[in-house]
This record gives sequence, C-alpha cells and structure tokens, in this order.
Amino acid sequence: MISTRPGRPVGELLRDWRRARGMTQLDLSIEAGVSARHLSFVETGRSRPSPDLILRLAEHLEMPLAERNTMLLAGGYAPAYPRHDLGDPELAPVRAAVRQILDGHGPYPALLVDEHWHLIEANPAVALFTADAQPHLLTPPINVLRLSLHPDGLAPRVVNLAEWRTHLLKRLRQQAATTNDPILYDLHEELRGYPGGDVDTTPTNDAFARVLVPLRYRHGDQELSFVSTTTLFGTPRDVTVAGLAVEAFFPADSATTEVLRARAAS
Repeated sequence: MISTRPGRPVGELLRDWRRARGMTQLDLSIEAGVSARHLSFVETGRSRPSPDLILRLAEHLEMPLAERNTMLLAGGYAPAYPRHDLGDPELAPVRAAVRQILDGHGPYPALLVDEHWHLIEANPAVALFTADAQPHLLTPPINVLRLSLHPDGLAPRVVNLAEWRTHLLKRLRQQAATTNDPILYDLHEELRGYPGGDVDTTPTNDAFARVLVPLRYRHGDQELSFVSTTTLFGTPRDVTVAGLAVEAFFPADSATTEVLRARAAS
C-alpha cells in the first residue's frame, strides 16, 4: 500500500504509484511522452512538474481522481477535480440516471453504492436480501459487503458462501490495490475474519458456474440463483461520481425469474 502520510513530495508519490503499477521510468516516460531524464528529475525532486505534467502522468498511471488531486496539492497546485455531495444541484443528472437504472431493473434487485461500498439507493427488490438481516447491519451507513458476509446478514442464506465470499474478497482486494484506499484495506481485513470457509475447488458439472460466479440464495424453501453486473459512469470528472457503482442482479434461471416476478406482482 502506498504511504498516504501528509506532506510527501510529489516526486515520492509519483514514484510509488509508478512502482505500484509495475512500470519502469522508461515505461512511463514513453507512454506519457516525456523524457526519462526529466521524469527521473521529477521523482528525485530536482525538477518541479507543471500541473499539466502531473495530470498527464496520473492519467497514464490510471490513478483515481482523488489521488490526482492529492498529487496536485503535493506539487503546490489546486485540485483539478471537484467533489460534490450527491444531493448537490450539479449532480442532478447523475441522480436521475441512477434512478432510471434502478427503477428500470425491477423486478430484479439493483442498488447504488459509493467507493467504500456504502448503500446509497436501492430498488424495492433488494428487500429480498435484507429482510432477515439483523438491525445493526441495516443502520446507516449500511455497508453492502459487510451485510453480505456477516453472520447476522445474508451469509446464512448464501448456499455457496465459500465461493461467493472468495469472489467478493478478491474483488475488494483488487479495488483496494487499484485505489490505494486505506478504508478498503481495513474493510478487507475485517471481512476476512468472518466465517465462511475457503472456496470450493471441486470441479463442477454446472456449465453456467464455469463461466460466472453465481449467487445462490436460499429464500424460504427455494434456492434462487443470480448473476451480478456492475455499472460505472464512463467519463467522470467529479470525485464522488467516479466512486459510484450500480450493482444489479439478474436471475440465472427461470425459477428465479418466476419468483421475483411473483413478488413484484403481489
């Protein structure tokens, strides 16, 4: 994990992000169109980079917008990317787009989460997953991953808990490494401590399960099967928007489809 202690020089931050991405100075200099000598001078503090150069290097390092702001501040410049509250007027089109996605996905579950997996909005079908969770997990801010894997949450009803848990932990670990977010690292360590077992590596005859990791969920005396998708905003210029994700669940078999449609009609 890249050190986030305050006051670090811009060159140190640049070097650490470059190394975290597995790039040499030559690799980055070629991609960004800057001489390796100049890049070396920037990293060692012998040359002060312009804000344009900082942003160009950050783009090629695929740094999160918040970290690009951090790098600009370390270089003595103002942040380039705003962070609006989701309720601000500037983000009204974003809220409208999300609402349309959530409503349009019914009668199947869909929800909006922020960069730390806190629940922001959900459509009515998500109640299928939350109905039996304990109140302490449903007190805002609700963390969707904690709710999913905690013994007082969804975990007791997840038929393939070891497989689903391994999938979520791997995804969270990759997200933490990509964003260098200490909150995500801490969440990963917390969730690793929950019971649930290791992934079942037994070969399966289920052709669908060989393609995607399904969520198999026990609902009453029925077993429902879902496949999930993630939708992100493609061209974010705001830190808040860049962290939003819509998690949508689709039925993986006809029986699940029938149950969800019946619930919506009742």
